[in-house]
Amino acid sequence: MTICATEGAAAPTRPHRATLTIAADGSYAARLARHDDAAGSWFPERWTLGGPEPYAVPLQGTQPEEPDSALLPLADGRVLIARRVADRFAVSLLYPAGPGTGELLLGAVEAPELTLLPPAPDGTRGYALAPAADRTTLWLLHGGAGGPERVAEIPGRCSGGAWLDRAGRLLALDREWAGRTKAVTVDLERGGETGPLLQITQDSNDRLLLADPDSGLLLVRSDAPGQDRIGWGVLGSHLPVRFPECLYPAGATVTPFAMQPRQMLAPEGCAVAFRVDGAHGTWLGVWRPSVRQLRQFPAPRGWLTGAGLWTAGGELLLPHTTAAEPCGVARLRMALPPVTPEPAPRRERVAEPERRPVGPLRAVVPERAVRAAAPAQPARTVEPPQAAWTVEPARAAVPVAAAPARRPWQLVGPLLPVRQPPAGVRTWTRVGVPPGAPAAVRVALPAEVPPRADTEAATGAEGDAGAGPVGGPDAAPNAAPYAAPEVVHGGGIVPDGVEIDNRSTSSAQPPGAEPEPRRIAEHPPLCRPVPLQQAPLAAR
Repeated sequence: MTICATEGAAAPTRPHRATLTIAADGSYAARLARHDDAAGSWFPERWTLGGPEPYAVPLQGTQPEEPDSALLPLADGRVLIARRVADRFAVSLLYPAGPGTGELLLGAVEAPELTLLPPAPDGTRGYALAPAADRTTLWLLHGGAGGPERVAEIPGRCSGGAWLDRAGRLLALDREWAGRTKAVTVDLERGGETGPLLQITQDSNDRLLLADPDSGLLLVRSDAPGQDRIGWGVLGSHLPVRFPECLYPAGATVTPFAMQPRQMLAPEGCAVAFRVDGAHGTWLGVWRPSVRQLRQFPAPRGWLTGAGLWTAGGELLLPHTTAAEPCGVARLRMALPPVTPEPAPRRERVAEPERRPVGPLRAVVPERAVRAAAPAQPARTVEPPQAAWTVEPARAAVPVAAAPARRPWQLVGPLLPVRQPPAGVRTWTRVGVPPGAPAAVRVALPAEVPPRADTEAATGAEGDAGAGPVGGPDAAPNAAPYAAPEVVHGGGIVPDGVEIDNRSTSSAQPPGAEPEPRRIAEHPPLCRPVPLQQAPLAAR
């Protein structure tokens, strides 16, 4: 990380140790209290903060405690205590048992010094550091398979301690190594693997004071600005660490002790409580990164200095004790101004350089000859769409010649029933003979067909009408008993001489050699389409 700091600051004193330790979930707290007797002996005391009213329960044993005994409250109500016994530390669990106190011995840790770390986020485990000259051992005092367990050995002398996540996996420590103090991370799931966390400059001493796992807000103390100053940054951000001037009040030192939780991904809206120590006593300070102002309040009477707890709703709980109220909690709810985003830095407008003429323009001379482009071929004329769809004008209709007048029917004889021609007789009839065509139609009849008297009468009547002889010029006058059909010029229907039937026109093609008997269907037969000029007239 880089820094954003100003000059001029006084070196603060060493942070004070809290007189009351609060559990991770805020349900319990523990402290060393003193009896009112003349000896003024010490005894453990557990506070219950999760109920409607706080109350305290003494956990004194058979002998008084030493003032350097360390306490750690757990979420289940028990209190872990580490007592110095000769060259080692005995670790036990204290809990109320009726009118007395129950104690469960966990084991001992052989170390010249043992420092308890803040409560783990899950509220059930307790860790401690055993620093030495060139290395520090991390111990799990409670929460393992048995008694105290060695977790890892970290090179250098470590102190401090803050949890970076809610799972209790990443632990931040201040490690002194090669004459410099830097904040590092310890991964507990990888056997205590360490990595750098904070390095403002290569030669600066950078310590971590507080960390909020929800918002990622970090409060650090560094001498990178030239003097020890308190700054803030965001975990995992590439923005520089900032050192506000308001966190360096003149004639006083500030020490953070509580952060507002549950401010997901909103580090600038996370409130921080400070203990302010000056020449006139101790009071309270509240600050938010978005406000950039340290608001100062008088501390409640009997405040256990350096102890407090923020709620998610923005209420600060300050435990205090007085003769009238041995176990009390002062609630400070302050109206914090709304979060306003920090204005973006203004960019100075750079003046544009003056434009001056540089002289006449010179033609660009190509380095090598450029080939002339071949002329493009003329484009083919494309017929417009209208020409492709031109509609020809309608042609004049050819007038249809009027049909010639039809000759009226003439009765040539009595009506006789329809008779089939004898076998072997073939007849031809020409209908609508145009002018100039031969007028004679020859009908060949066999000689063995006997003559008929009625036919002869009809023939005589026909001959009176002007019909010619049937046969050739060499035929005998009485050789043909049937009369030749009448030749009609200009159209019309001429009845056959053998089959007198005017219901239809005889076909121009000769029938087969052996005609079959006619079968009359139930429905009238379909007629072949005939042009209008040649349509027959129905018989009347």
